Amino acid sequence: MAWLDQKSKQFIDKKVQTAKNYGTGSLSRPWLIQNDLRMIRGNMKNHTLHLLALSFGVLFFVTATFAQNPLILDQFTADPTARVFEGKIYVYPSHDIPAGPGKGRANWFVMEDYHVFSSENLLDWKDHGVIVSQDKVDWADAAGYAMWAPDCVFKKGKYYFYFPAPAKAETTGGRGGGSRIGVAIADKPYGPFKPETKPIEGPMGIDPCVLIDKDGTAYLYYSMSRIFVAKLKDNMVELDSKPQEIQNLPTAGLIEGPFAFERNGIYYLTYPHVANKTERLEYAMGKSPTGPFTVTGVIMDESASGCWTNHHSIVEYKGQWYLFYHDKDMSPEFDKNRSIKADYLSFNEDGTIKKVIPTHRGVGIVAAKSKIQIDRYSAISNEGVSVSFLNDANRREGWKISLSEKNAWIQFNKVDFGKSDLKSVNVRCVSSAGGSIAIHIDKADGPVLAKIEIGKGFEWKVANSKLAAVPSGVHDLVVTLNEKNNVELDWVSFE
Repeated sequence: MAWLDQKSKQFIDKKVQTAKNYGTGSLSRPWLIQNDLRMIRGNMKNHTLHLLALSFGVLFFVTATFAQNPLILDQFTADPTARVFEGKIYVYPSHDIPAGPGKGRANWFVMEDYHVFSSENLLDWKDHGVIVSQDKVDWADAAGYAMWAPDCVFKKGKYYFYFPAPAKAETTGGRGGGSRIGVAIADKPYGPFKPETKPIEGPMGIDPCVLIDKDGTAYLYYSMSRIFVAKLKDNMVELDSKPQEIQNLPTAGLIEGPFAFERNGIYYLTYPHVANKTERLEYAMGKSPTGPFTVTGVIMDESASGCWTNHHSIVEYKGQWYLFYHDKDMSPEFDKNRSIKADYLSFNEDGTIKKVIPTHRGVGIVAAKSKIQIDRYSAISNEGVSVSFLNDANRREGWKISLSEKNAWIQFNKVDFGKSDLKSVNVRCVSSAGGSIAIHIDKADGPVLAKIEIGKGFEWKVANSKLAAVPSGVHDLVVTLNEKNNVELDWVSFE
């Protein structure tokens, strides 16, 4: 296939150039370069898991998730594809793990399997366990550790899970290497998934995405330095057309991770792109699944954290659109261990996408009776507020927020107080000098729900106060510091 040889060479050139520009330590994916060079030479053309059930070979877990962003705290997750199945949100991410002896390359991305998570409220996530792993895929290199971004779609009673992996030598006619795209099939969105014995014939690349058009036709998108699209046969495991490169997209800087969707007759092709030094999320618009597409704008800017990669999906759930993406919140020093996040997304009247500003607060309405992770704020004052890990030795415990200036404040949006049966508030806190905080409704100078005195000490404790007012329904919370003392807060809960 002449087109494949040419594109493979372009792919290698792009990877090599990226490595030259920014260094292999942060930007390139060297296994792709090595594997595809071999191909070309050969061709010369929250916090705690509770085991709930074990059935059909699939492990089911519930993740005790109290923080909003990131969504999952008990493991590293990246490249989230969110889909709506059976009235719930299902998220299919890649799974970052630490490198180790015989496990991938040190100081690099290491991914050996896939989990799937589900939620009805976007706050409490069930981990359905491993659904596909590299050692259970006949055609995949069991020592590849490069199971990048996946996707999952539903058609005619079956769920089709698409994933990339480095191929065994025999899979590629003895040449070895090269990322191929596989399919695993299940009767339920959480599995058990059975991988096909061979990858899809034709595509060589990563980050598959499948769009099923309104007429039932399915299209496979994937990346290999550029972005490609091909029509799938009705069986969803074979191509029905030759892959074609999507034109009119940026040519300077790495582009990958396509996610396509349709809304009101407009087809959106969204993708991460290195326009400067790290990936930002961009999009193009068109009138058909295959284009032509017109580059339109930016969905999310480069991460302020400096995380080089970003990868995303966009989904509508119960009348609201969401952007799922990742960052390095739980691993700020190492951007190869990432965590998935979600924020609200909306459109302008002309169909263009409004830029999304990443937040700690994320999405979902939090019950007032739950432990509200106040450190996952919606907004904070300009001075006197900082966030840090509760325990640097175990970052999966989450974060705390520190207030140090008089009138410093934190806002946490969308708390549901229900039908006004609450009488008091509990705050997990610590202050070496002691201090006093106030909890307001809706704004910093809004009605005071309670004032809480925090005694001197070096140990975390739960302070309690009766409510001065009893709200009902959904409100924003604002916590203010009454005097210039250092106060640290973990969570707030009403009862």
